Amino acid sequence: MKQEIPDPGLEARLTEALSRLPDAPLSSNFTARVLQAIDREEMRASRPWLRWNWHALLPRVAVAMAVLLFAGVGLHQYELSTQRHQMAASIAMVAGQPLPSVDALKNFDAIQRMGQPHADDELLVLCQ
Repeated sequence: MKQEIPDPGLEARLTEALSRLPDAPLSSNFTARVLQAIDREEMRASRPWLRWNWHALLPRVAVAMAVLLFAGVGLHQYELSTQRHQMAASIAMVAGQPLPSVDALKNFDAIQRMGQPHADDELLVLCQ
């Protein structure tokens, strides 16, 4: 593409032609309308939180809710898995213990009664 060299007198002629044009007619309330438009723009800029843009906000809320849902389900599954592992470890520990002897099982009722609290007769006599 060939670059043209501008005519040095062209700008001067355009400026002179524009200065001869008559001013465009303005309405009588032009200044008031311009000032009102400036005030409206300043109000919008000073309070952007008043304008809710649901089209932009809704996808963000939906994504946040999906993330929270997946995190909650994942945490719940982790807790269930941890409880299952703890239960399996407890069962394995109990299963690894030797069984009590047959003699201990024959005297189970007597052994169980020994562990129960009973009144101390001597102490009761001393307290009276």
